[in-house]
Amino acid sequence: MNDTTTDATGDDSAGTSGNDAYGHKPFKRSTSHFPDRITADGRDGWPVASGRYRLVVSRACPWASRALVSRRLLGLEDALSLAVADPIQDDRSWRFTLDAGDKDPVLGIHHLSEAYDARERDYPGGVSVPAVVDVPSGRLVTNDYQQITLDLATEWTALHRPGAPDLYPEPLRAEIDDVAEGVYRDVNNGVYRCGFASSQREYEEAYAALFARLDQVSARLADRRYLVGDTITEADIRLFTTLVRFDAVYHGHFKCNRSKLTEDPVLWAYVRDLYQTPGFGDTVDFDHIKRHYYEVHTGINPTGIVPVGPDLFGWTTPHHREQLGGRPFGDGTPPGPAPRDERVTPAAPR
Repeated sequence: MNDTTTDATGDDSAGTSGNDAYGHKPFKRSTSHFPDRITADGRDGWPVASGRYRLVVSRACPWASRALVSRRLLGLEDALSLAVADPIQDDRSWRFTLDAGDKDPVLGIHHLSEAYDARERDYPGGVSVPAVVDVPSGRLVTNDYQQITLDLATEWTALHRPGAPDLYPEPLRAEIDDVAEGVYRDVNNGVYRCGFASSQREYEEAYAALFARLDQVSARLADRRYLVGDTITEADIRLFTTLVRFDAVYHGHFKCNRSKLTEDPVLWAYVRDLYQTPGFGDTVDFDHIKRHYYEVHTGINPTGIVPVGPDLFGWTTPHHREQLGGRPFGDGTPPGPAPRDERVTPAAPR
């Protein structure tokens, strides 16, 4: 996620290309510039190793939040250390001003851009999260947000906690990929296409696709607890990180305002079910989320005023989704509490 710009660039892999008849730049997402993979056999030169790598995230970013949830569910906290960037960026993008001395205590850098420069100086792209950095060399390994969580689930298995769930079960991968692709195109990316649209037609097309997909997903989830199979999978993680931000940010800030998430009984119960599942809600920081979007996107919100609402009380109310059956962790177990230094201070309901 790279939200320092105020035009059509909106996240970790967004970019702009070409202008319309009025000189507007349509929203277009580019591919990750550093797609290296950390694998069990080290075929890209980056073998899985406990303690070698550091995951850099912003709790504001939905793409980085995928990695946060996966890491918690799989119990990789001791194997893959965590750096959390300030939700407000400066002209060098993501910075470590939440840490003592405004410096990451492990990498010893003030800005994530320093790890990018160590890998490739002056590369043609923005500084994005999630990012994985090689601690010994200080070099960026990957910023491929689509692949990072898949590799955590399939390549890091030797370091998973006992009882870790299978988030990408092989028999269901084709279905997971198919569901996730539609969610990515119309929901994960769709809210950005609405928010950063540069013409009325572009906005309305993205808006229509977004709510058509949400209606489809709602119908799918009406009689099943999870998107694919009867356990939590990668597909649920990818949908959750957009839904949890929907009413707080996307409904108003990105003009995704046909209806609020709380007005869809199925989706509202589904996202509350996940939020109340260990590994999901305990990674969410509504304060970081709201401050980032409303303060950084000055092209959309030039005053920088951060809304007081919505009221957060409903997130902890009963969802009753357990009546649909399903086993959240399959044959596994829930993760334990988050490490003390990674716990999120719950935002006060208001």
